[in-house]
Amino acid sequence: MLPPITPDDIAHAVKALGTGGLVAFPTETVYGLGADASNDDAVKKVFAAKGRPHDHPLIVHLASVAQVSEWVGEIPAAAKTLAQKFWPGPLTLIFKRAAHVSDLVTGGQDSVAIRVPSHPVAQKLLQAFGGGVVAPSANRFGRVSATTAEHVRSEFGDAVDCVLDGGASDVGIESTIVDVSRGGNEAPTLLRPGWITARDLEAALGSAIAAPDANSPRASGMLAKHYAPRTPLSMMEADLVVELARSLAAQGKRAAVLARSALQPLIEGLVWRAAPTDAAGYAHELYANLRALDAAGCDAILVEELPLAIEWAAIRDRLTRAAAGAGPEEDD
Repeated sequence: MLPPITPDDIAHAVKALGTGGLVAFPTETVYGLGADASNDDAVKKVFAAKGRPHDHPLIVHLASVAQVSEWVGEIPAAAKTLAQKFWPGPLTLIFKRAAHVSDLVTGGQDSVAIRVPSHPVAQKLLQAFGGGVVAPSANRFGRVSATTAEHVRSEFGDAVDCVLDGGASDVGIESTIVDVSRGGNEAPTLLRPGWITARDLEAALGSAIAAPDANSPRASGMLAKHYAPRTPLSMMEADLVVELARSLAAQGKRAAVLARSALQPLIEGLVWRAAPTDAAGYAHELYANLRALDAAGCDAILVEELPLAIEWAAIRDRLTRAAAGAGPEEDD
């Protein structure tokens, strides 16, 4: 069992943030690489550490809904409804920005992304700090997100001033992102699926949610390539997974498989990892599984196709983007 986070740990992290440092901390989704959202020099360190292009907007993390008005131009009725239902929690809302919010944070857009996380360590940190903290996922740009403190340390080493270890992230995939910046009678737009599904959002709103269009703001997770291990990844039906693994073995190559069955075929050099069969368990372990398979030194990662039910939509989104290519493109 992990030792509990102490007041001294939080004080150390707050001091690091206050002096322009980087602090990695757990949220219920994934670990974030945090910096003071009001300090441009600190925010630049986030981009430099991750190797992230400066036109990619960041998400500002706040301790409570009461702080949102300090960062946004207006709070539409739909945003109030979603915030009341899902905050604190794994939901990011995109608003029209307040005038003082830095272009570094918004990627030069007229909108700003806000989240109120529910993880107790994140809450302690944000409450003690008192301001906004930008916190994209604590991994190199476009790679597999970090869901444990050890993932963060393996990515960044001493480049991060403080790592708060809160154990494995509960949800395991990044937040749902909804654009409410158009206001008025415009339907909110689902930009990135997450554990809060489109069905959940529509139930809360009592109306349909829109799909992204050409006028939607840029947000994390919207590019084709994303969440990618260095080993090429493909997703396919279970019988094709086994067939391709055998074919690779015949060529003297090795496959690493993320399966939905514990029954491993007898194939030379095969690395087999059985994922949980339920969506919640699968999401919780997804990035840890991908990291383990990526570290196995194989020639390909083969992922068994997922169910089409809505609770699997966000996981399917992550794996589809991971399969789009090994090159880095995007992050949380």
